[in-house]
Amino acid sequence: MAFDLNSILKPELIKVPLDGDTKRTAIDELCDLVCTSSSVTDAENFRKTVWEREGQRSTGIGEGLAIPHGKCPGVREITMAIGIPSEPLEFDAIDGERVRMIVLLASPADRIADHIQALGRISKFMSDPSVRSRAYSADSSQDLFQLLAGLDAAARA
Repeated sequence: MAFDLNSILKPELIKVPLDGDTKRTAIDELCDLVCTSSSVTDAENFRKTVWEREGQRSTGIGEGLAIPHGKCPGVREITMAIGIPSEPLEFDAIDGERVRMIVLLASPADRIADHIQALGRISKFMSDPSVRSRAYSADSSQDLFQLLAGLDAAARA
């Protein structure tokens, strides 16, 4: 069975538009959002893990999407924050394009399979050009939440 994205999709962890106007400030803003949830027990370690991973290779995967992520013991359950910047951001993406949506994924260190499935589920939805267009043009956090929740529910139906 495919990973249930709706199990980790929370309206309060979606921000449209992000205040951050650089890669660093946007990722930090999403880290702050994730760290407000009860899922993260060690915010400092989580933030450090995300930036260590980003330092290895950009998580700008192309087509305007970035999926920064971290697996660490300071995370109790898989959690996701999503943001759309006011203007596309320089992100050192693999295709050289600016990023239009950032999905930050936090996972416990021992949930590798679920972490990979969540990354795959997000990537699958966003590989569809019409979905990307609708997501990137969402006017509000609620619009983006409804779009993604609806896609996940339809995919499981």
